[in-house]
Amino acid sequence: MIAREVRLVGAPRGLPTVDDFEIVDVDVGEPLEGQAIVRNAFVSVDPFMRMTMSDVHPVLGRPAAEVGRPLSGGAVGQVIASRTAAFAEGDWVVHQAGWREVSCIGGDDDGIRTIDPQLAPVSTSLGVLGMPGLTAWAGLRMFEPQGEGRTVYVSAAAGTVGSLAAQLAARHGCRVLTSAGAPAKRDWLAELGLGPVFDYHDGVREQLHALAPSGVDLYFDNVGGRHLEEVLGALAFRGRVVACGAISVYNDVEASVGPRNLDLLFTKELTIRGVRSRVHRHEYPEFLAEVAPLVADGSVRYEETIVHGLEQAPAAFIGLFAGANLGKMLVALA
Repeated sequence: MIAREVRLVGAPRGLPTVDDFEIVDVDVGEPLEGQAIVRNAFVSVDPFMRMTMSDVHPVLGRPAAEVGRPLSGGAVGQVIASRTAAFAEGDWVVHQAGWREVSCIGGDDDGIRTIDPQLAPVSTSLGVLGMPGLTAWAGLRMFEPQGEGRTVYVSAAAGTVGSLAAQLAARHGCRVLTSAGAPAKRDWLAELGLGPVFDYHDGVREQLHALAPSGVDLYFDNVGGRHLEEVLGALAFRGRVVACGAISVYNDVEASVGPRNLDLLFTKELTIRGVRSRVHRHEYPEFLAEVAPLVADGSVRYEETIVHGLEQAPAAFIGLFAGANLGKMLVALA
């Protein structure tokens, strides 16, 4: 079977360009013992993948992207051939051998899981009910209980992680503040009715001081860099930070020094803790039991930005760093 895959042509320096990628036809072949062949329906493009293309921000436990080799990433598809008892033909699976029209899965790939296509649209298994959703859910659980009257601020809140974190925090009784750069994103956040929404271009620290003069109790950080530095200055005594992502620095040519006000960690007795979905994969059943019904009945809302055709994957990926997505950015293949 001949199918297409996306390969890295050269290691990007700074913001990637479409010339850093190529589309190649390959012969998928037949599955070996213990493997299955999956025809992918959707491929995920995620900001953290930029770190696998550089040694500036390496990702622990994930292989670096190799020049001339297919890129890996999240995908969901249907098994079309199987030589393993783990998957039958017709099963829908999520896996990490994405950026391909057809993937061979199995072996030591610990990111594979079957999904129920009747639970929700299969695309959600890469978004609100997938890795991003699990990340938001697990990150908030790290600092439970939030409690009535607590102020939570979520940056990049129109993305999948941010929007779910904000909605779950509101359901926990928190006062929620959110920010986004594009007017359309702020309009959508306002429709959710969670609380004040602001444009981070107008000054993060100033906006937070005005909206939360007593300080922010919990910051769910999806941006990092200078944004994090400004929020540290607006946190309350014993404020907490869930460090989820740092999209503002992923394209740095050299590692940045970091926030210049880390002295606030001890003067305010702050706590910063990272969250990574990979560590929480075993919690998928509990996460889905709580969140999937909320998605099904509309209590939790989500958005998807979908482009069509594998050839659009590089441009979609690059668009993440310009804020081209509302909600989850996906590439539809079928």
